[in-house]
Amino acid sequence: MEGSVYINLVIVIAALVSIVIYLYNSREMSIKKHFLYYCTFALIVTALSCTIPSSLFAAKKGSIQLMQKRSPRIATKSRPRVEVISRDPYLGAIVIDAASKTVLVEDNADVQGYPASMVKMMNLLVMLEALDEKHITLDDEITVSAAVSRIGGSQVYLKENEVFTVDDLLYALMIQSANDAAAALATYYAGSKEAFVYLMNKRAQELGMKETTFQSVHGLPPGRGQLPDVSTPRDITKLALELLKHPEALKYASTKVRSFRTDAPEPFIMRNRNKLVRDYEGCDGLKTGFFWAAGFSIAATAVKEDARVITVIMGSAYSKVRDQKAREFLSKGFVELAALKPVPSAPQQVTASMSPWGNQYYFALALIFGVIVIRKFNK
Repeated sequence: MEGSVYINLVIVIAALVSIVIYLYNSREMSIKKHFLYYCTFALIVTALSCTIPSSLFAAKKGSIQLMQKRSPRIATKSRPRVEVISRDPYLGAIVIDAASKTVLVEDNADVQGYPASMVKMMNLLVMLEALDEKHITLDDEITVSAAVSRIGGSQVYLKENEVFTVDDLLYALMIQSANDAAAALATYYAGSKEAFVYLMNKRAQELGMKETTFQSVHGLPPGRGQLPDVSTPRDITKLALELLKHPEALKYASTKVRSFRTDAPEPFIMRNRNKLVRDYEGCDGLKTGFFWAAGFSIAATAVKEDARVITVIMGSAYSKVRDQKAREFLSKGFVELAALKPVPSAPQQVTASMSPWGNQYYFALALIFGVIVIRKFNK
């Protein structure tokens, strides 16, 4: 407490002692002394009404200031400082044509942000390539470890010793954005999460994702002694383009609703976190991401007629704004793509080519016809 608080408490105690003395001697006092003490009472009441609240306020203020001084030290012990980077409407955005890789629209597309659960796109890519190379199969069964069952955040609540197929967990990874499914897949394929992160970063470098570093298999906020995953909107489009080379990627990314743990009395219902697959025509992927410092992000793709565009929005302060901007950018991408297509020229009249003797041929016929007509009229 501050020194003024102690002074105020001393005044209060002194006032209370005066009241006790007055009550003890009140019967033997003269009218003059009663009046004097009456005036003293008025001062005491005033002192009490001002001193006690101010003392309490000062004490409370001192406690708040003490908490404010201590809170940074507590925060630094529990988690590393991660700057809140989300912005309104977003940190950065880009739209590209999937066929030509042409950038159609961009706005701060090379800014580094935290991709959060968009990290799972690389998780999916590594697993799909492992499937292509026959290192694993979709029917492989994965037994859940104790460590995996303790993963927090978005999950399908895997329990230790439960068994699921690779296929089941890939659906959980992309629909529910399940962190426990991501950890289960990573440890099954690579032996540990750290080994899988190495594979993720190796693949990112091969794809030219120069501003990307993965630190986790799921995109959760960094724990003690950890760093956050970082990437850029432009780098995420490179990842999306590579994923689109695998048609089965969209099978997992576009599923709107699916049951998990189907043999249970009440299966867990997974609903796609990407709302655009439900309300934007042609949208069939890919992935959303969010945590408190990263803001809301999305990599979305849609197809219209024979054209496909990809948009990435990172670091939006609000989920509704992120989704709305994603719809706008997809639509704008299709408009820009249509404008880039060459306009067909107007049909030209095709004239039959004539031989060098064509005109003379018709002239000779006309001359013969004319001679015949003249001779007939002269007869």
